Amino acid sequence: MTELKTGLNRRKFLNTAGGGILGLPWLESLALAKGSKPAQPAKRMAFYYLPNGITRRGFFPGEGDRPLPKFAGQNNVWRFEGKTVPVGNHPLTFTPTLAPLNTMREKISLVTGLDRTFQHGTDSHAQCASCFLTSVAPFEVKGSAYPLARTLDHIVADHIGKATPYPTLELSCNDHKNNIESIYFDNMSWYATGHVAPSMRNPRKIYDRLFGTKSHSNSRNITDLALENARDLQKKLSAGDRHKFGEYFEAVRTIETRMDKIENMKAELAAAKIQRPADHLPRNDYIHLMGDLLVTALQIGLTNVGTLMVGPERWTTATNWEGILDKPYSHHAMTHSISKHLEQLLVLDRFHVAAFTRLLERMEKTEEANGTTLLDNTIFTLGAGMGDGTTHQYNDLPIVVAGGKSIGLTQNQHIHCQRGTPLANLWLTHLNALGIDCKSYADSTGKIGSLHS
Repeated sequence: MTELKTGLNRRKFLNTAGGGILGLPWLESLALAKGSKPAQPAKRMAFYYLPNGITRRGFFPGEGDRPLPKFAGQNNVWRFEGKTVPVGNHPLTFTPTLAPLNTMREKISLVTGLDRTFQHGTDSHAQCASCFLTSVAPFEVKGSAYPLARTLDHIVADHIGKATPYPTLELSCNDHKNNIESIYFDNMSWYATGHVAPSMRNPRKIYDRLFGTKSHSNSRNITDLALENARDLQKKLSAGDRHKFGEYFEAVRTIETRMDKIENMKAELAAAKIQRPADHLPRNDYIHLMGDLLVTALQIGLTNVGTLMVGPERWTTATNWEGILDKPYSHHAMTHSISKHLEQLLVLDRFHVAAFTRLLERMEKTEEANGTTLLDNTIFTLGAGMGDGTTHQYNDLPIVVAGGKSIGLTQNQHIHCQRGTPLANLWLTHLNALGIDCKSYADSTGKIGSLHS
């Protein structure tokens, strides 16, 4: 790192009494010496993955009155093209599922019509998340039943992740204890064919890994210890930076508070003699917490590349949807009986989009160098490997691309691609926007020029 006039590094790490570290956000007071070129924020990329497809009636513009589809078997996928939206660029339309994103309309684009590579002979769900970021041509990978190779996040990390403690970060909101499915249903990141980058799903373990913390005492937490060591630093900060500094530690403290819910619940459940996982959090809190961990890691430079699965594919075990739905449901099973569970599916889809929006709003409020924001410097993509969980279609996928203003993305539009446009075209667009010079990616046929020229 470049040494600053203040004698401090721009992105300084504060040591705690336990040997752990907490990274600092960008602070103007720690900018380079007068006359020097301002430090440029890092480029980042993240993914927010939706399992079991989407309910098209609520998500896609113009399909609100679409007849509910009949169930198609796991390996009997349908193809459906949204007929109500012509190919080209359109103003954003905020359907009931997309409505939470209206607050961020200037920072997002809806991209529809993209097709994911699908290889017949393997369960459709197994290919959804596992092949979402690969998109290799069918049977291109020898010895594998999946169109699966090294995923986009790891390829990108080779270029923008080498300077961070964690080149990539893989998270999953799967709190089920029964491992009833293979790794293909619960991971979206791969070092190479057959070599999974396993997702982490326990918030406490993730927190300890990212921040290097251990229990110190009953009266003092990690942020208290870090603040003790930061007294000299605070004296060098401007009033504005002291405020920003406080906001950052408050964000970390909020995560710790959520963690404490887990510990408190252990004692309460034990006293009540309720048979329930000791580390259980209400579903809405769990998803919010995992998102906060991802954004905080991006914010302080622990990683520049991250993925978050908000649930596993096809898991038939019922999930407790506290704070979202009224009782336990299997998301996968609901998509197979859409006429019976339409209301619940629409509520769940909207919650996932709202949780994504919450992260975007936080990133937009996080200032970086040159007046830009964390969101400006991050390409953050929401998507699913199915265009519909009932039909198991692998075409016309639901995709929202957010952020990237400083990276050159053009937002506030609905881009409906021509039939047969590979999902890999979007990934090629991501690569080029991040400054990675390549002419093609997997089965791509070109860039999405209206998103990034």
